[in-house]
Amino acid sequence: MLSFLCRIFVDSWVGRVIVGLFFLTFVGWGVGDVLMNIGTERADVVARVGPDPILVPAYEQALRTEMPQIAQQMHLDDPSQIPAATREQIAQQVLQRLILQDEVALAARNHGLLVPDSAVRAEIFAIPAFQDKNGKFDRTTFNNRLRSSGMTEARLIELVRAEQASKALMEPIRNGAGAPDILTRRIFDLEAQTRKVDIVRVPFAAQTPAAPSDAQARRFHTNHPWLFEAPEYRHARIVVLSPETVARSMTIPDADLHHMYEQQAQRFNTPETRSVQVITAPNEARARELLTTWQGGASWDAMQKSAGKDSASVEMDDIRISSIPSQELGRQIFNAPSDTVSPPIHTDGGWAIFRVLHVTPAHISDFESARPALQAQALAERVQAQIGDRVQKLQDAIAGGGLDSIPSELGAVAVAGNVDAHGMTQEGTPAPIPGSDAVRQAIVARVFSQPKGSSPELLQAPEGTWYAVSVDGVTPARPLSYEDSAQKVRDAWMDDARRHAADQAATTLYTQAQTMGGLAHIQPAVPDLVHSTPFSRAHDVTEVPHDIAEIAFRLDHTGQSLMVEADGAFYVATLTDISTPDPASQRMLFDRIRTTLTQAVADDVEMSYAQALQGIVKPKPNPSAISAVMSAVSGKGNPEAGQ
Repeated sequence: MLSFLCRIFVDSWVGRVIVGLFFLTFVGWGVGDVLMNIGTERADVVARVGPDPILVPAYEQALRTEMPQIAQQMHLDDPSQIPAATREQIAQQVLQRLILQDEVALAARNHGLLVPDSAVRAEIFAIPAFQDKNGKFDRTTFNNRLRSSGMTEARLIELVRAEQASKALMEPIRNGAGAPDILTRRIFDLEAQTRKVDIVRVPFAAQTPAAPSDAQARRFHTNHPWLFEAPEYRHARIVVLSPETVARSMTIPDADLHHMYEQQAQRFNTPETRSVQVITAPNEARARELLTTWQGGASWDAMQKSAGKDSASVEMDDIRISSIPSQELGRQIFNAPSDTVSPPIHTDGGWAIFRVLHVTPAHISDFESARPALQAQALAERVQAQIGDRVQKLQDAIAGGGLDSIPSELGAVAVAGNVDAHGMTQEGTPAPIPGSDAVRQAIVARVFSQPKGSSPELLQAPEGTWYAVSVDGVTPARPLSYEDSAQKVRDAWMDDARRHAADQAATTLYTQAQTMGGLAHIQPAVPDLVHSTPFSRAHDVTEVPHDIAEIAFRLDHTGQSLMVEADGAFYVATLTDISTPDPASQRMLFDRIRTTLTQAVADDVEMSYAQALQGIVKPKPNPSAISAVMSAVSGKGNPEAGQ
């Protein structure tokens, strides 16, 4: 569908179906069907869905919307630069989207779903793009919008009518889906369940083995030769072009920053926000009953339980007054003092009491305070706009003269020197390769995989970084004699001995805990034993490493112990408590899980129906028309489409 309509219907069922089926290709239609229809379809039809054609203009408009967005994501200046294989995939995805819409519209028509003119008119009048500043439909705006999008009024009415009929067909299918109670409870139990452990840490560094004798050190050197060798070094010349290096080559004039500051005044004029706990009640008497309990010192958890089934509770963090649905409630919350329970107030939704937890005052940032953020934003925008062109110029420069002819104005950074496979120099410091750890790892891996003397090639690394490497020297790895590495050998021996001693100490504790029913029962008492706070699958606690928490949730009863190595230590832990709360005590979590599962089930039902329609209707594409449209949109033909 046209981008104009995609924006209009972004929240419709069509959008949800497309999310699930967006990457489906034409394979399901059958190669035989495609070949049988080559040359038998009208030139202005790209596909047929039953008796309905998808015409070239509609497909061309959809592709013209999609192609520039993909090109921008790939940092290309023009859709014609998109590789042929990628253009073919985009063509399939866009056409699939149009076909899905037509399939559901056809099904609605076959079911006799008719949409009256009044409903179509009301839908069009409600589209914000056609309204004036007062929120009323404006004929002049309507005509201008249609003209700019290349759509006729008749076509819009046709599309809206089809959308309304499709919605009437699909919404009952979707709304009939629901998450089973047993599944909701099972997921709630998994997410809300908490456990506690007794835990003790046996660090390697706390162990004090005796220093090795010369004979022990020499034997360790002989048995671990891979630990004591000088690594291979490669001398490489590297050129890196990234958003960060390009940004360093740019200067943003103050005039542009001032203009941005004026345009984004709302961003730097932050209104007051408040964190608040609210309880709603069906009547004033119930509200006052809850108020008395709250003012008597009850905790928020206790108040949530007290609210029961006839009332509701919610906690909102850092909200603005505009985010509160009830104007009266919002006014009261933003006039109330902090940490005081309010008396009952009457709102559109009933009666409410609340307590303001925290107030963040309004804040205004002057230009100088906002300058760093504006500078970063302006640089990011300009880098995004220019980096594709700079990548192309860098590629041309490398192809024309290697790494000796890189124009300085591109913003590329050049470095050279010896580096080992871990990215370290011969001095033992990190090589000065610009970029994150992921970028550095990709570049170093290329240095050690590229043959010496081979021509540099521009490659893409993570985070939008491009680089080229030239390797002009290799120093092979060599073993170090005991005399050259004596201190390193002794240090390694001590590290190994400390770990072994910690292993023995932790194993002794683990064996005793298994025998005696837990760490807490060992006599004499285990020093540094920690009784953990409750933790869940979703929330770790600082005193319990994640690896131990994961294993703890695999144990089925208290008193069981485990042992894990992590973070330079051995940990021994005993499971001491398993607690699964009642859903009534965590109603918001339970409802969130049920809503999420219901949404997932509805998505599955909707997708299954759409797939069933595709199997019934058997859409028929016209590859020659697809190729012609792509040629018109991207400036190049698509030979694959016609094969």
